[in-house]
Amino acid sequence: MTCMPDVSAPVSAPSATPRIPPSTWAVVLAACTGQFLVVLDVAVVNVALPSMRADLGLSAAALQWVVNAYSIAFAGFMLLGGRAADIYGRKLMFLVGLGLFTAASLAGGLAQEGWQLLAARGVQGLGAAVLAPATLTILTAAVPEGPARTRAIGTWMAVGAGGGAAGGLVGGVLTDALSWRWVLLINVPIGALVLVAAALRITEGRAGDRRRIDLLGAVLVTAGLAAVAYGIVQTEAEGWAAATLVPLLAGVALLAAFVAVEARTAVPLIPLRVFSVRAVSSANVSMLLMGSATFSMWYFMTVYAQNVLGYTPLQAGLALMPTSAAVVIGAKIGPRLMVRTGAKSLAVAGVLITAAGFGWQSTMGVDGSYLTAIMLPGILMMAGAGLASTPLAALATSGAAPGDAGLVSGLINTSRTMGGALGLAVLSTVAAARTGGSGDAAEITAGYAAAFRTASGVLLAGAVVMLLWLPNHRSPRPPAEVPAKV
Repeated sequence: MTCMPDVSAPVSAPSATPRIPPSTWAVVLAACTGQFLVVLDVAVVNVALPSMRADLGLSAAALQWVVNAYSIAFAGFMLLGGRAADIYGRKLMFLVGLGLFTAASLAGGLAQEGWQLLAARGVQGLGAAVLAPATLTILTAAVPEGPARTRAIGTWMAVGAGGGAAGGLVGGVLTDALSWRWVLLINVPIGALVLVAAALRITEGRAGDRRRIDLLGAVLVTAGLAAVAYGIVQTEAEGWAAATLVPLLAGVALLAAFVAVEARTAVPLIPLRVFSVRAVSSANVSMLLMGSATFSMWYFMTVYAQNVLGYTPLQAGLALMPTSAAVVIGAKIGPRLMVRTGAKSLAVAGVLITAAGFGWQSTMGVDGSYLTAIMLPGILMMAGAGLASTPLAALATSGAAPGDAGLVSGLINTSRTMGGALGLAVLSTVAAARTGGSGDAAEITAGYAAAFRTASGVLLAGAVVMLLWLPNHRSPRPPAEVPAKV
């Protein structure tokens, strides 16, 4: 998956200091490197998946958990990570998150069994959830308010987008030149250097609020999502037997318990009151639906390119570079178009463009050409997703009270990631059911095509939801004016 740029970073008022002070560049570099690693590791494993499967003997069902173990832990603990940085200190949480992330990268790179790799990816996701929110708060605390801070935040956003866009290429180069293990091991020396630099140059800071954090809420929502995703995957092999129903029902129960805890705890991870605002609830549901389709695109395009078309990991990474660029360009031009069209209209148009791309991709064949089987439909899918992401974030944040701006900004990113994890579980099951365990290239391709058709249907349903539910504000407050939580 290539992550879309965070569109919710603050733009500060002008001041007399137009440049980032040289003494703070080390802090900016550490924060940006941390963000780069977090985003890179969402995408970098995709092209290495076939090699991981062959080396560790992973099943098709287990293979998707290389992606989902990271994304579910990341999404489930992201808001908790931001809260912990405010309470316990941004530097401390940065070091803890990066330390966990680096150690888990080492463990994953040295894994000898499939379960060891999946466990390491889960810990990586937890480390990323602690690390990512701290990167922006450290940066904004280190750079004086004004143009200098705006420049630093722009650098941070560009580095994050670059990490997502570069993931496929970096993964392809490392897998082809060395082995799949280096898509994880490369984080170790980089993480160690940043840990030392951060320990020496970053000063501690916290919001001064010592209220407890909602650890129970984070554990419940993460475990609930993981159980539901596991149950969905089990339907292909077990049908609707106990092996499927037990985790599904357990996951639903855990998510219900999460809602109950959030309603009663004094300091909830996600205050349920924010969902009483139509713009917040509708935008998050819309982002979840869109993420459920777009997240899986990277997984299926990568395995299609390698398993069916015979691309090497490097060729697969290069093949998806135009697609990566499309999501960045779409997100960049989205704010300009939104001024003319309105947020709701642009969001619906973006999702319809994405649905058209998924529909085109569902015509894929065994002998597909690069231009029509990968490049053009990929550009359409991700350009539309980039266009839709900005207005959805704008609508969500425009409906929030000033004190909830950071919360809803982080929530929209969490919804996208959670939707992606569940969507990948569903669509992988659809593909496996169509393939029926066959190793024939035509049957495998038919399975992938079924997944893309299903995703296109989900996106069309999402467009209907947006038309009926999103508010009609023509000019919501631009997300660039709202402080962000990653």
